[in-house]
Amino acid sequence: MELLEINNLVTNFTIKAGVVQAVNGVGFSLGKGETLGVVGESGCGKSTLALSIARLLPKEGKSTGGEVILDGTDLLKLSDEELRQRRWKDFSIVFQGAMNALNPVMKVGEQISEVIMLHEKCTPKAAKEKVIELFELVEIDKARVNNYPHEFSGGMKQRVMIAMALACSPKLLIGDEPTTGLDVIVQAQILDLLRRLCSSKDMAFILITHDLSILSEIADKVAVMYAGNIVEIGKTEDVLQKSAHPYTRKLAESFPDVNGKREMVSSIPGTPPNLINPPHGCRFHPRCESTCDICRTEVPEYQDLGNGHLVACHSGSGVLK
Repeated sequence: MELLEINNLVTNFTIKAGVVQAVNGVGFSLGKGETLGVVGESGCGKSTLALSIARLLPKEGKSTGGEVILDGTDLLKLSDEELRQRRWKDFSIVFQGAMNALNPVMKVGEQISEVIMLHEKCTPKAAKEKVIELFELVEIDKARVNNYPHEFSGGMKQRVMIAMALACSPKLLIGDEPTTGLDVIVQAQILDLLRRLCSSKDMAFILITHDLSILSEIADKVAVMYAGNIVEIGKTEDVLQKSAHPYTRKLAESFPDVNGKREMVSSIPGTPPNLINPPHGCRFHPRCESTCDICRTEVPEYQDLGNGHLVACHSGSGVLK
């Protein structure tokens, strides 16, 4: 059995203008030690997916259907108290810009100790010893447990947040663009650290990003999201090298190939749709160069291309015949 199974997840936001269909029937599974990269343009539903799994949606948002089954338990059916007990221990999340979530007037070691004592029911001494272990794990000098957040660089603060996320040895770690705002060298260091930690601890890892270029190094599987849907999912090499959906190919073409010929990258024409009133049929059809009549009227079903590679496109190969 897979560690995480998400089935037909639906999440909406109710605002003055109407109901935003932010996540629309998303489903996938993830095993222990596996890393799934979730990629797509801004506004495609990636962060909402993460918040839905962790049940941290703002008051306007609500998961109205589907299942989020972690280690045999549907998180959507848990009470608030049951969920509180499972956070940090069963799953944790590192947010975009999480470094700004640290309490500026509290030593970083004390902030992590607080999490450990709350969930592990241990003494302050035992918690501090665990904090020292975590600092060594994320490659921070243990002598810095008594520092305040302002004494750390941006990359170091993000390492502290990763240490906090790992404090109770969760089975699932979610990273919602955890390297945003960091320079490219520090980004590479943080991502390599996350990859090694998840592998050594046999944790499942969901990495949410808008950058396809980092996924080949860290992800076992890739899910491509567009307008609240997963339009393509499969093993990383299949999705990136044998892209079957027109949107996936356009995303790939929008990133420069550092090893290839120097040329201008292309952009995706048009803009993402309004999810209060999304297009009928395939939600990508207004921007797709291969659109035909069926794309405008019918929602495409997943076509199995083999090896677990699925694409939601009427042609089954991304090129309409």
